[in-house]
Amino acid sequence: MPTPPPLPLPGGALQLQPLFPLALGLVQLPCDPLDTALQMQAIGELQDGAASNPDPGCAWTGDLNGVWQLHRHPVFAPLLTAVSSHAHAYLEGLGFDRSRVALHIQRCWPVVSAFGQVVGRHHHPNAHLSAVIYLNGDGSGRSGCLRFFPPHQPNELVPGLAVGHDGPIRPDAATAARWNAPWFDVAPQAGRLVLFPSSVDHAVLENEDPDDNRLSISLDLVLTAPASEAGTPPEYLAPHPSDWQALG
Repeated sequence: MPTPPPLPLPGGALQLQPLFPLALGLVQLPCDPLDTALQMQAIGELQDGAASNPDPGCAWTGDLNGVWQLHRHPVFAPLLTAVSSHAHAYLEGLGFDRSRVALHIQRCWPVVSAFGQVVGRHHHPNAHLSAVIYLNGDGSGRSGCLRFFPPHQPNELVPGLAVGHDGPIRPDAATAARWNAPWFDVAPQAGRLVLFPSSVDHAVLENEDPDDNRLSISLDLVLTAPASEAGTPPEYLAPHPSDWQALG
């Protein structure tokens, strides 16, 4: 892959050029009130009165409670159609050749965050691409933002400075936000779809809205090679699942 030419520099001035960005996909999907109501009702029925995960301060997540195949529930079909379209667009935006990859939903689960609940920092080592769809939220962030953490902080120069705690990096400076941000927050908003690499650490902040639970749907997606043609073995990607064989 050719290296792009350097940016033109004004005489005598230092210019910082961003390298190796992390791709965060954001889409505002249209919201159908009837579809959303049916989806929220279905999640309530699947939650079946449970209040949280084993830790009372943690939001209820379907993947830890046997509810991890929402993609097979017909009421969520409109959302999955939208996710499919935008997930493929995300891959194209990263430079992938769509004809050489197949994208699969590995699991799909609801998350219900009541007042005061959070989801701790984690990532999804089982998947390649993850997505979140918000069924409610007003964009203010009061019901708990989705927080992303950088994989590493090459610009802090001295390890640990970017996290704050009265270090010498000014947290209110625009340059610090651009080059040394300790995290990036996405506020819940009804219909918002977020796509991101599954390997990126993320968390959900506390729901500070006493009047409403935050409802979202999470998906884990896996990339494989397409189904093989004429026995051609795939390179780089795992073979398509149709070519796998389970061992007893």
